[in-house]
Amino acid sequence: MAANKISFKRRAELTLRDMKRGIPLYLMIAPFMILFFVFVVYPVLKAMWFSFTDYNVLEKANFVGLRNYQKLFLDDSTFITAIKNTFIIAVIVGPGGYIMSFLLAWMINELPHKVGTVLTVIFYAPSMAGTAVVSVFAQIFSNDSNGYLNAFLRKFGMNDPILWLSDSNYVMIVVILASLWMSMGVGFLSFVAGIKGVDEAQYEAGAIDGIRNRWQELWYITLPNMKPQLLFGAVMTITGSLSVGAIGDSLVGFPSPNYATHTIVNHLNDYGSLRMEMGYASAIAVILFLIMIVCNGLIQKLLRKVGT
Repeated sequence: MAANKISFKRRAELTLRDMKRGIPLYLMIAPFMILFFVFVVYPVLKAMWFSFTDYNVLEKANFVGLRNYQKLFLDDSTFITAIKNTFIIAVIVGPGGYIMSFLLAWMINELPHKVGTVLTVIFYAPSMAGTAVVSVFAQIFSNDSNGYLNAFLRKFGMNDPILWLSDSNYVMIVVILASLWMSMGVGFLSFVAGIKGVDEAQYEAGAIDGIRNRWQELWYITLPNMKPQLLFGAVMTITGSLSVGAIGDSLVGFPSPNYATHTIVNHLNDYGSLRMEMGYASAIAVILFLIMIVCNGLIQKLLRKVGT
C-alpha cells in the first residue's frame, strides 16, 4: 500500500512538472480553445439543454423533459418523412460524391500540371457558388417547354413538358443531381493534395516488389498513404450530405411538393426560423448531430481498414 501511495505521489509530481513545462504551449493554443468552446462546445451544450424545454425566445424556457423527443418520433409524421428523405440523399450523395471526388482527383494527378490546375478550379467552383448552381439547374429542369431538358425531349416527340421542379416524382432526382455537383468541396481538394503528396519513390519501390498496374498502385500505395485525407474527406462528405436543405428550398420551394425533398435541416429551419419553437428545433438539431456522429464513426472505422 505504501509503495502504491509513493508511486501515485510520484506520478502526480511528474504530471505537474510536465504541465508547468507546457505552460507556453497552453498559452499558444488558448485563443483557439476559447473560440472553440464559445462558438462550438457552448452552443451544442445549450442546444441540448433547450431540447428538453418549451422555449419560444420571447418567454422563459420551461423544462418539459422528453416531451419534444416523444413528439418527434411518435406524433410528427413530417419528421419521419424528413429522416427518410435525408438518408436517401445521404446514401446517394455521400458515397457518390466521395467516390467521384476521389476519381476526379486521381485523374487530375495524371494530367499536366497546368491542365490539372484548371480542372481543379472548374470542379471545385460549384461548391463555392451555390446560387450559380441553383440557377443552372433551374434553367436545365425548368417546368415549361423552353427548359433545356424539356426542349431536348420535345425533339423526340414529347409534347407535354415534364414538371421537374413541381412534380413530387421528379424533384428528388433534381435535388440529388444538384447536390452531387456541389459535393466536391474541400474534401475534393484534400484528395488532390493527398495524391500529389505521395512520394514517387514508393511507386518505384512497388514496381520492384511486383506491382504491375495502376490499380495495384492505387490499392497498395496511394490509398494507405492517404488515410488522413480519406478520413477528412469522409467527414466533410457525410456532414454535407446529411445537411442538405438549402438546395431543395431554392430549386423546388418550401415546403417541397408533398414534402418529397423535405429533410431534417428543412424541418429544423421550419421550427427554428419560422415558427420560433426553439425547444422543439433544438431537439431536431440534437438528433441530426447524433446521426452525424454515428455515421462519421462508422465510416471512419471502415476507412481505417483500407490498406491493412
